[in-house]
Amino acid sequence: MMRSTALLFSLLLLQLLHNGEGNRKKEPISSIHFTQHLYHAYIYENSAAKTYLESYVKMGIYITSPSSEFRYKIISGDHENLFKAEDYILGDFCFLRIRTKGGNTAVLNREVRDHYLLNVKAIEKKTSAEARTKVKVHVLDTNDLRPLFSPTSYSVSLAENTALRTSVARVRATDADIGTNGEFYYSFKDRTDMFAIHPTNGVITLTGRLDYTETKQYDLEILAADRGKKLYGSSGISSMAKLTIHVEQGNENAPVIAAVTRTPSDMDENPTYAIVTVEDEDPGVNGEIASLNIVAGDPLHQFKAVRLSPGSKEYRIKAVDQVDWESQSSGYNLTLQAKDKGSPPQFSSVKVIHVTSPQSKSLPCRFEKAVYEARLNEFAPPNSPVVMVTASPMHPQIKFAFRYHTDKFHINPDTGLITTNDFIKAQEASHYELEVMIVDRQVSTKVIVYVIDMNDNAPEFKQSSYKASVSENVPIGTSVLTVSATDIDSGENGYVTYSIANLNPPPFVIDYFSGVISTSEELDYELMPRIYNLRVRASDWGSPYRREVEALVTIFLSNLNDNMPLFEKVNCIGTIPRDLNVGEQVATVSAIDADELQLVRYRILSGNELDLFDLNPNSGVLVLKRALTDEPGLQRSFYSLQITATDGENFATAMYINITVATSRKQVNLHCTETGVAKHLAEKLLQANKIHSRGDVEDLFSDNHSINRHAPHFENSFPSVIEVREDKAVGINLLFMNATDLDNGFNGKLVYVISGGDHDSRFIVDMESGWLKVFSPLDREKTDHYTLNITVYDLGIPQKSVWRLLDVSILDANDNSPEFLQDMYSEEVSENKEVGSEIIQLEATDRDLGANGEVRYSIVTDTDMFAIDSVTGIVKVIGLLDREKIPIYLLKIEARDQAQQEPQLFSTVLLKVTLEDVNDNPPEFIPRNYHIKVREDLPVGTVAMWLEAYDPDVGHSSQVRYSLIDNGEGYFDVDKLSGALRIVQRLDFEKKQLYNLTARAKDKGRPISLSSTCYIQVEVVDVNENLYPPIFPFFATNGSVREDVPIGTPVMTIKANDNDKGRDGEVKYSIRDGSGLGIFKIDEDKGIIKTAELLDRETTPHYWLTVYATDVGVVPLFSFIEVYIEIEDVNDNAPQTSEPVYYPEITENTPKDVSVVQIEASDPDSSSSDRLSYKITGGNPQGFFFINQKTGLITTTSRKLDREQQAEHILEVTITDNGNMPKSTIARVIVKVLDENDNKPQFLQKFYKINLPERIKPEREKSVKREPIFRVIAADKDEGPNAEISYSIEEGDEQGKFFIEPKTGVVSSKKLSAAGEYDILTIKAVDNGRPQKSSATRLHIEWIVKPKPSPVPWNFEESSFSFSVMESDPVTHMVGVIAVEPAGTTLWFDIIGDKQAREMFYIFQMACDPNCTAEGICCHLIIILWYYIMRSTN
Repeated sequence: MMRSTALLFSLLLLQLLHNGEGNRKKEPISSIHFTQHLYHAYIYENSAAKTYLESYVKMGIYITSPSSEFRYKIISGDHENLFKAEDYILGDFCFLRIRTKGGNTAVLNREVRDHYLLNVKAIEKKTSAEARTKVKVHVLDTNDLRPLFSPTSYSVSLAENTALRTSVARVRATDADIGTNGEFYYSFKDRTDMFAIHPTNGVITLTGRLDYTETKQYDLEILAADRGKKLYGSSGISSMAKLTIHVEQGNENAPVIAAVTRTPSDMDENPTYAIVTVEDEDPGVNGEIASLNIVAGDPLHQFKAVRLSPGSKEYRIKAVDQVDWESQSSGYNLTLQAKDKGSPPQFSSVKVIHVTSPQSKSLPCRFEKAVYEARLNEFAPPNSPVVMVTASPMHPQIKFAFRYHTDKFHINPDTGLITTNDFIKAQEASHYELEVMIVDRQVSTKVIVYVIDMNDNAPEFKQSSYKASVSENVPIGTSVLTVSATDIDSGENGYVTYSIANLNPPPFVIDYFSGVISTSEELDYELMPRIYNLRVRASDWGSPYRREVEALVTIFLSNLNDNMPLFEKVNCIGTIPRDLNVGEQVATVSAIDADELQLVRYRILSGNELDLFDLNPNSGVLVLKRALTDEPGLQRSFYSLQITATDGENFATAMYINITVATSRKQVNLHCTETGVAKHLAEKLLQANKIHSRGDVEDLFSDNHSINRHAPHFENSFPSVIEVREDKAVGINLLFMNATDLDNGFNGKLVYVISGGDHDSRFIVDMESGWLKVFSPLDREKTDHYTLNITVYDLGIPQKSVWRLLDVSILDANDNSPEFLQDMYSEEVSENKEVGSEIIQLEATDRDLGANGEVRYSIVTDTDMFAIDSVTGIVKVIGLLDREKIPIYLLKIEARDQAQQEPQLFSTVLLKVTLEDVNDNPPEFIPRNYHIKVREDLPVGTVAMWLEAYDPDVGHSSQVRYSLIDNGEGYFDVDKLSGALRIVQRLDFEKKQLYNLTARAKDKGRPISLSSTCYIQVEVVDVNENLYPPIFPFFATNGSVREDVPIGTPVMTIKANDNDKGRDGEVKYSIRDGSGLGIFKIDEDKGIIKTAELLDRETTPHYWLTVYATDVGVVPLFSFIEVYIEIEDVNDNAPQTSEPVYYPEITENTPKDVSVVQIEASDPDSSSSDRLSYKITGGNPQGFFFINQKTGLITTTSRKLDREQQAEHILEVTITDNGNMPKSTIARVIVKVLDENDNKPQFLQKFYKINLPERIKPEREKSVKREPIFRVIAADKDEGPNAEISYSIEEGDEQGKFFIEPKTGVVSSKKLSAAGEYDILTIKAVDNGRPQKSSATRLHIEWIVKPKPSPVPWNFEESSFSFSVMESDPVTHMVGVIAVEPAGTTLWFDIIGDKQAREMFYIFQMACDPNCTAEGICCHLIIILWYYIMRSTN
């Protein structure tokens, strides 16, 4: 809601006055108290339910005890039960919050009651202490009432010739709201240039010329809208009144021309070419015709208008003299204009009539052909073109139509193109005869359309399904039934053949031509399916594809008794006891018949002549019929029974049961041979069952083959727009319509057609290929765009289709000449026209585009008085004119296009220049310039000021027309007649505050009107648009901050949102009240609350702040929030170093007081940050380092650092803050001692003595090879280059017998040495340091006789040895000892194999233990470390 500055100040003053009154009142002493005895709270009328009141001070009670609980209650003053009191505790304060009740139908209405006085009681729940206060609720105004007109309708009458700027009426309205809500503006609901209304007094002024004939009555709707409408936007409230202005008639009607042209006879001596009637609806003199003139189309003045009689309104167009018909064989287009006798006179609109020569005769219109013949494909879809009929001569007025109605075809009445309305079937008619006529003319032609039969019909079976039965075992080729189908197409399109289309081939075939179905295999009821469902397909022989249809044929297989019974067991042999009882079972025979439902019966064929056995014919059980102990059973002891089985027709092969009668008492014992009949029959039945099952899987009959499953679809590459030049030749291909159909055959065969959008019959699409072509010549100037509906059909049944819209843009070709807007131009020019002056601008238009439509002008007539601008067509004076010498100039002007790729086209026109006297006085503004101020919220259409200009000339030269050269970016407009400067767009001070307009006053003088300009400075006055105050999320909030934080420490951020835009929505923050005023400050832009003083929780544990958020609008709006800030106690911090661990480096032997590292530490506590002390508390027992207690700088002492003794020192430095309760921290400093070349290489021994076997030249070798004999080792305690050692032989090798490897120290012998020889070598070791250091040793070599091989093989004590070496072990460190057995043999040892191992380790040849021989030959190997094992060694 918007608050004005005045309202704000008055409310604050009211607050102070009431505060003073509250202080004077005496309340009973109570343990709890409100902060004030009277509060002022504010709420806007019409506020929603549960809206809280606002107060500029905290309403409530300070809490003295943390356990206190308060409850507020309104005890009086709320008679309408509108308000509710609530409590809200924050920090040490319990807020009193009052809101409107929810769901209450009563609303606040300032116009009814503008304040309430509430008595509020507070109760402390535990102690029942009470306190009371008063709250005065002020109801603030909202814009809830609209202005009201009185009366609501007005009516006035005006004469048609009422002068401009005349006040014609006044309307009145009132508004009951206050402030800007009660201010309003008048405006018209709909903009009008005829009238203007004053925005504040409601006076309506005439600004336009009244015309009775054009408008006899004006019905104006006038709005009275609150000034707040600009502020409230669409919610601005307005009301409306109606004003009716009646116009009284004047000379307001111009003459109207009606003409009838004639073609006179050659015999007429004074021919009449047209009869013209002029009518004027004005009464009296205003309706009388003064003259009828030919104003254009007759440059040579060959025609005249002759009044039939004085005062008559009928004229005859006649020739003045002989007419030049040769140059205008098609006739003349005369432009006529009439003038009445009114004051001022009215001129009619021009009327163009076409007059022709008496010799010209109208040629009869006829068709180009008496009979048109066309052939139409049956596949052609609807809207397919058939033939186009044409007439000659062809006029735009010609319309084509069928003489007799037909549903099959349609004709375009403008182009004569005949198209189909539907699919045309040859079966319905082989041809059609149509009669086409030209409407309103007695001429017609015949069109014969022959329908070409296509394969558009599928065969049809006489029955939808067939059924038949056939018995098994019938001969192959037996006919079962005959199917029949017919096709109504003709020729091969209707020739039908048959086939069986089952996926699994059945045992039947069909005759292709007769449709007879016969067997192709022997049928077996037991082993084959009993029912066959055949898919019989009938196909025609049409093209391009065959059409096919399927029918279901069901064949039932009948069963025959074609299998004889087979016994399961045969050749039974066994014994039975003679004392077998009668009736006891001897055996059971069993036979199986593969035929279904056939009962097998058994009987004995032979062997039972004595009738001793009985065979059950049904069950096959054989029992003893008569005792074998009686006659005739005693006669024989062997029986051979021949038994057969029958199904009634077929008999099984007989089986035998051979029975021997045993005398002893034994069980019946029979053995039979298994025939496997049951298993074989079961397998056959299983196979038959599978066949039956397979038959069930056969597809249920469905004529899927002929189903049209898919609709056509266009490819994604199908464009939505194509461009075509208008000069494209007829028949040229434009675009290939690429469409596909996933079906096969006719279901996938596509045909194309344009089904809509080609109303001019300009395009055609090839039905089969899909090529879009030009059908008739294109004309961009007539139609530059077509939206074609391209439809593609398939030929399936049912037929499916799809369509796409194709936009065809027609591109320009240079096929139009420039055309002047008039047939002739006439201009009157002052004779004293200055050289270079413009007199007229000719304009020719070319309907072509681009360079084809770009026009250049030139004067064809030879003249030195005038010139024309080739681009603009402006004609200028280039010579001194003299009306007395030449009063009229006839100039032939040419307009030529600028085509570049095509021939240029041109046209000409005559310009008639008539010289007259001059108009030499321009209008003059009074005053010359203007400065006005307008409010930014004035309604659109308000007249800001009236321009006034005076021209001393007379006639047209004195008639002034106003215009704006600079209209202030379209925000202003001027009425050309009255000079009323209107506001045409809503002004906005925030966007622009000043407009500099340039106005022009131009007279109507001839030949050239004169004008003058003035400058208008419009100053926009800002009005209050500030709608929304800044809003906090809640009325109170809290935060916290630690004590002793530095001044300026951010505490919290307060954020308010303002929904206004621009400056009205820009929010500034400030602290205006509270116990923390001056203790805290706030960033006015960001809302960040910071400390302004040091905080001490023991002094003040919390603060209250009242923070205001104010926007920067013209009338600033604000809101506030109560902020509670709690001060937190701190925990002091120990000092902190800049690095957790320091890693300095220092060279050994460095002198005293050299800086090693600077320990940097800080303490967040302000009291300790400058008083830190440093001390080395560990890692420095020998005093190599010293630390400054104040600065923390560590330096060297007089004790020299020796890297060889200690390469790294780890120091612990303790930093203490020296506070009341000192806190300290420990930092670790790891000092790396860098090497200095202060050690020389040291050999293991001062001299070496070794015994080596003599070197004798091998017999087959030509030269002596160099052979290693010993290795000397020196070690340097330094590191890096300082420890890199090079070896050389200094003395003892004068004969060049030896060589030493500089890096490894391996001494090699290059020559032979005999036993008994003795060599002494001086070897020098030099390091790579600066300066270099060296040492020397001597090597004594005694050559002895090479010992003989030992008969006992040598063995190491272990097959493998394992030793451990640390990477920090020094050179010459002993790694391990290797022993060899047996002892007592002279041996020399070498490390072989791994090169790296040979360089890293060495076998000391002369090492001995107490058991070694006196010659130093030892059976132990001591391996020593030769190189340092570096960290990078694997």
